[in-house]
Amino acid sequence: MKAWQVQQLAMPAEALQQTELPAPEPAAGQVQVRVRSAALNFPDVLMCQGLYQVRPEVPFTPGAELCGEITALGDGVTDRAVGDRVIGMAALPHGAFAETALMPAESVLAPETLDDDAAAVLTIAYQTAWAALFRRAQLQPDDIVLVQAAAGGVGSATVQLAKHNGNQVIAIVGGPEKAAAARELGADVVIDRKAQDVIAAVKEATDGRGADVIFDPVGGDAYDLLAKCVAFEGRIVVVGFSGGRIQAPPHNHLLLKNYSILGLHWGYYQTMRPSVIAQGYAELSRLADAGVIQPLISKRLGFDELADGLTELAAGTTVGRQVWRPGLDTPPPLRSPGTRPTS
Repeated sequence: MKAWQVQQLAMPAEALQQTELPAPEPAAGQVQVRVRSAALNFPDVLMCQGLYQVRPEVPFTPGAELCGEITALGDGVTDRAVGDRVIGMAALPHGAFAETALMPAESVLAPETLDDDAAAVLTIAYQTAWAALFRRAQLQPDDIVLVQAAAGGVGSATVQLAKHNGNQVIAIVGGPEKAAAARELGADVVIDRKAQDVIAAVKEATDGRGADVIFDPVGGDAYDLLAKCVAFEGRIVVVGFSGGRIQAPPHNHLLLKNYSILGLHWGYYQTMRPSVIAQGYAELSRLADAGVIQPLISKRLGFDELADGLTELAAGTTVGRQVWRPGLDTPPPLRSPGTRPTS
């Protein structure tokens, strides 16, 4: 099979090399899949650099999230069949950026209403958004939700789920293209952090109240601003530090507004409370069947374009999600944000 491998720890353009490898055989409790579509995620960038908490031994095939078609079953697998279309996480070091990958046997069936690309991006972004809003923040009907990086992969999913729940959503983005995408997603208020005073704009949008739930995948300087936008008894859900700096918030500030800072490491639920992930999948599948979930996919990449896509993701210039199709020789042009992809 053809695959991309991390041959050295570096930025994606230097770390990744195309190679020919034997197709990996599934171990007990695993399935082998033909990769139909794989999602690009920021942890893929960090893994190329050796900066992620999961650090496979070099060389390895990266790629965490995918939609695949089962081609072989490992020992003991009885509730899946060859030909099933499944979604979820790859079993590293045999990741998703290859023609063939391995996945845990408990990977769930892809919703029939989603094509391969939309199904490929359902796991990390939408599960994170669902867990942040409904598990950690205990979202209430009258809560005002503020989403940082709202035109990104996980941010766009958060906007969609909060709007479906009936909440007012304030989207913070960087630049006019991302602002347009956030509006198409349905955000009630869109703030361009590059052109507006974020704190003043949030106060104006909330009549001075602030946001009840703040979703922050960026951290650092962005978090410092958001902490000044939280409402009394609000909740800030910290889901990542793509801004590069891990903030150290002063605890005395929490006492002034009685607000809470909540952490979310979604993947750890698989180890500690897998029932939460199962609950999330069930709810997201229901929403997909109802037509609520429409992932914002801005680009489909052919086999040779993986490193370029990860480089764009690392630079923070992407809108929504990018997917990689190993069988796609000539990728189509960018589509308009907010429209659904096709297989």
